[in-house]
Amino acid sequence: MATPKVSDVLAQAFAAEGCDTLFTLMGDANMYWSEAMSRLPGMQVIHARHEHCAVAMADGYARATGKVGVASTTCGPGFTQIMTALSIAARANVPLVVFAGDSPLAAPYYIQQIDMAPLAQATGAAYIPVRTVDRALDTVREAFHQAALERRPVVLSVPMDLQKQPWPHFLDYAPSGEWLPTPQRPQPDPVLVDQLVDMIAQAERPMIIAGRGAKLSDARAAIETLADASGALLATSLQAKGLFTGHPFALDIAGAYSSDFARERFAEADLVIGLGVGLGAYTTESGYLYPGARTVQIDTAPRGLWQGLRTADMHIRADARAGAEAITARLAQRGVSPRTAYRGDDLAARIAADVPDRKEFAIAPGVVDPRKAMMELDAIVPKDWDLVIGGGHYFGIAMTYLRGRAAEKYHVVSDFGAIGNGLPAAIGVAAARGDGKVLLIEGDGSLLMHIQELETIRRQGIRLLMAIINDGGYGAEIHKFRAGGLDPSSVIHGRGDLAAVATGFGVRGSTVNTLGRMGDMFREHQAANSAGDDTVVSRPYRRVHYGEA
Repeated sequence: MATPKVSDVLAQAFAAEGCDTLFTLMGDANMYWSEAMSRLPGMQVIHARHEHCAVAMADGYARATGKVGVASTTCGPGFTQIMTALSIAARANVPLVVFAGDSPLAAPYYIQQIDMAPLAQATGAAYIPVRTVDRALDTVREAFHQAALERRPVVLSVPMDLQKQPWPHFLDYAPSGEWLPTPQRPQPDPVLVDQLVDMIAQAERPMIIAGRGAKLSDARAAIETLADASGALLATSLQAKGLFTGHPFALDIAGAYSSDFARERFAEADLVIGLGVGLGAYTTESGYLYPGARTVQIDTAPRGLWQGLRTADMHIRADARAGAEAITARLAQRGVSPRTAYRGDDLAARIAADVPDRKEFAIAPGVVDPRKAMMELDAIVPKDWDLVIGGGHYFGIAMTYLRGRAAEKYHVVSDFGAIGNGLPAAIGVAAARGDGKVLLIEGDGSLLMHIQELETIRRQGIRLLMAIINDGGYGAEIHKFRAGGLDPSSVIHGRGDLAAVATGFGVRGSTVNTLGRMGDMFREHQAANSAGDDTVVSRPYRRVHYGEA
């Protein structure tokens, strides 16, 4: 039996960590490891067409599964391509491990050499280099441990010449899960709980805003019980949309995407309790959303000053679910009930009848009102599908008109304010799900940034439905220019035939220019679609790799 190489053993360590899907674009510095991964039983390898997209796919996979996502790039220009994807994952607290092949240690000169550490760390990712064979497995364990514990991306740098060395030890690996601390729910300080109960007892129009921390804490039931006990209305941050779906007193998203009716309710609030939410600029409209309210933040890591704002008048360090349960229990012990009958049938009816945007627009012939298109799409796509929403002008329409879905079904890729990430993230989610029940909602400008991944969808047999909101340009900039009295022509490019582009990649595409057609189109949606080998090898490669020197 042949002696395994370091690359083979590292692949086995990744599998032992629970990695069953790898997103990669191969080059000199990671191709042997990626090939070793493909030989492992049960391993799914998705070959992306761009390194950024490989990492963004792993990001989507991690968001959909809760596991550590795994991607791989080669060194130098392969690695520098992923700075945006790393920044998004770091800001979204997504656990990733990126196997980044590095330039050879022993080479006196290598054209693709670059110092990876400062680049990775500038994005918010951690950086762990492998420098000796003896510590190679230890560094894999450390990378997965740090990614899972700190919920952020970790770059594992592995020199290509080290990967080719024979493995000198026994094949013995203990995965990082054995070292992870037992999950815990930090409990709130009882003194602070009593102070908050006093505030609730005095409040006439309380409001609760829950965020991603509440979603991760599985705190829905506990928060709804607290809202019912305190008479509070409910809302979420953007990243927790859907958390209170079905509750009669839930106002959907707080802040920038609130309806006029919801804004009126926030303006009336005299107490706002944030649970597992940062209470930053977008969620609070830079502090102007509820100007007359006292505010309390309950979070595992509360911050008094964030995004240039004072987040709250009082902070309680606690898990969202544990905090909600403790407050509800103390309300009951003290016999505190809602001070006024704020929540009544009339208010519930008004919330149910609320619409995000009542303004009328003149719609040009041959195009559709995107709000009505979103309502039609929302009605025909089953509520158990995963929805991936990228960033751009259309984003505000999608996030306010999509309703009736659980919070875990929304995957919002807007953490860095970057466009162009919806498509690769959706591929990652679709690879995780494997059942085709994934809808991507993306803009035309965003899609075209990484249009090459349509070929990945076809080649890899990814089942995915895409709804592209085509406004013929970069919509956010169009409207900003117009609002500022400037000519927007430089960001208007025309509504290209994206359906034809998709067909060119071997993916089915249709253009929707009248309402009422999407139901039939959705019922037709089921399909999939290989490429041959290149036989012409360039002279430099023949000389170096095939012995023609």
